[in-house]
Amino acid sequence: MEQIFSKLNFRTNGEGFTDITNDLNLFINKNNFHSGIFNLTSLHTSCSLTINENADPNVLKDLRRFMKSIVPYNCYSALSKDREEIYYEHFQEGEDDMPAHIKTALTNTSLSLSFRKGKIILGTWQAIYLWEHRFDSKERFISVHLIGEKFK
Repeated sequence: MEQIFSKLNFRTNGEGFTDITNDLNLFINKNNFHSGIFNLTSLHTSCSLTINENADPNVLKDLRRFMKSIVPYNCYSALSKDREEIYYEHFQEGEDDMPAHIKTALTNTSLSLSFRKGKIILGTWQAIYLWEHRFDSKERFISVHLIGEKFK
């Protein structure tokens, strides 16, 4: 059994999804691992890691629109009867700043995945995405911890 710690970096195109599945499989193969567990952790507070459908792009569009509907920009309405508008206090980096932190808190910042024969085990229609919650393109770092058996 062997293990490695590393970091992978990705450039996002702003708010939305970046499919990182192939990059992760290449990392496993580059390090000559056959089977084991792959732990991923986002090193940021305004993006997420998620597994979702890779066949119909409308799924990702719908997810993005749904998240925008439950985490609006600038302010939100209280759930109380009077529906008071509450403005975010944290906005120093722009109107997408606090909503990005909320979206990250509602989703995942880490994933643990099994792999076999040098490939992450996913369903037919699944992919691993880095979900950017900020408007602008960002460089994102993912901490990786690979534990497993190497090819002989």
